[in-house]
Amino acid sequence: MNEVSLNGDSHIEAIPTIKQKALRINLNKNIYGTFAEIGAGQETARQFFRVGGASGTIAKAMSAYDKSFSDDIYGIENDERYVTQNRLKKMLKHETSLIEKRIKRKNQPNKMFFCYANTVATVDFAKKYNGHGWVGIRFQIDPKQKYNEIILHVRFKENTASQQQETLGVLGTNLIYSAFYHFSTPRKIIKYLYDHLNSDQIEIDTVNLSGPIFKDVDNRILSLELVKNGMTDAVLFGPEGNNLLPAAALYKKNILALRGRFRPVTKVNEEMYLNSLEMFLNERHVDKKDTVVIFEITMIDLTNDGEIDEKDFMDRAKLLGSLGETVLITNFKEYYRLVEYFSLYTKKKIGLTMGVNNLVRIFDPKYYTHLSGGILEAFGKLFFKKMKIYLYPELNDKEEIINSDNLKVHPRMKELYKFLKFNGKVVDLDKYNLNSLKIYSHEVLAKIKENSKGWESVLPKAVASKIKKFNLFGYNK
Repeated sequence: MNEVSLNGDSHIEAIPTIKQKALRINLNKNIYGTFAEIGAGQETARQFFRVGGASGTIAKAMSAYDKSFSDDIYGIENDERYVTQNRLKKMLKHETSLIEKRIKRKNQPNKMFFCYANTVATVDFAKKYNGHGWVGIRFQIDPKQKYNEIILHVRFKENTASQQQETLGVLGTNLIYSAFYHFSTPRKIIKYLYDHLNSDQIEIDTVNLSGPIFKDVDNRILSLELVKNGMTDAVLFGPEGNNLLPAAALYKKNILALRGRFRPVTKVNEEMYLNSLEMFLNERHVDKKDTVVIFEITMIDLTNDGEIDEKDFMDRAKLLGSLGETVLITNFKEYYRLVEYFSLYTKKKIGLTMGVNNLVRIFDPKYYTHLSGGILEAFGKLFFKKMKIYLYPELNDKEEIINSDNLKVHPRMKELYKFLKFNGKVVDLDKYNLNSLKIYSHEVLAKIKENSKGWESVLPKAVASKIKKFNLFGYNK
């Protein structure tokens, strides 16, 4: 599918103004649909009304602000909440079904119907809650095709409701415009959402594209684009590859996180995971049903000579997904930022599983010179009362086992380290295989690419079979 169905309009390199975008949509005689906006006025519809020609684009614009009205139109949510992805999807489906019902296709054979919708909560009067919302569009590019969807979750950063409303109106216009004029280049859809906006105004932390024109799109790649372009600091996706809303997936959960390259997952990673999870679940007030395990990969660990190899990223994502794991991609170089991020969503226990080298780096003051409070400020955020580090040992050059008892931290940090260890903030993972300590992932990766004999023996059986099945990490029979 190409853009011929949109009257042959070609891509315009210069960024059009919001007024130009709205007018271009209004003047396209084949685009026709509904605006349904809840929680921040009708700011997106207003952009289209004010430029003129809206009668050719807008079949209906509405806001069901009263909860009883909203429930009668869209139904009652099981959790009785209104600013949810499920609510947005109901709005989109309901409104497109109405336009199909009320406007006869035989009279409008070329019309490409759409529904733009949002359900948001702006900043409260006490300014304790900055606000967030779900924004989406359900649309056609071909009247004979099924509908496509673009769904976003946004977090507002501005301090007043009026500013947030204006920002939402700009974002909504960008979304509608990109859906119709950049659908063939999904990465540009993501990029152009920020036209005339910046990351100080709004954060997009979840995006999912679906439908016939996006059948070849992997939403994990779009997640990567969000982090790479600075639209958000972290994105989360589940085993099936669908992007998850962190605020929902992590809310009031106990969180165990493992940071790594996972290129590939080796027996070292397996031992770290299983042993730390066993210990974590034995902590007081940690219940398995309220616990989530996160495999975190930083952007630094995704780069090679400053560039991100997307094939390599997808190999890691597919492997972890096939093992049933939840993956977090972040811009967090320092561990304290990861803990700070988790603390936005939960007050329950947090565990970090790591090796000796990473722990030693945590106690190096040079990593905190950008903070006015230095390492003490970082540690105040990292070692809060419900956080614990699970430490996997390593072998030194003399093949001596290094653990929390004999590792060497920065000289100025010795007493602080002793204090934290004494108070149980650092505990050793004792269940490990000595041979596993001799496994190095870069050596394993080289053997996989060369298909050298025996590389399977240092990987969990499930991992080795997945690599062969999907030809991951350069494997070739």
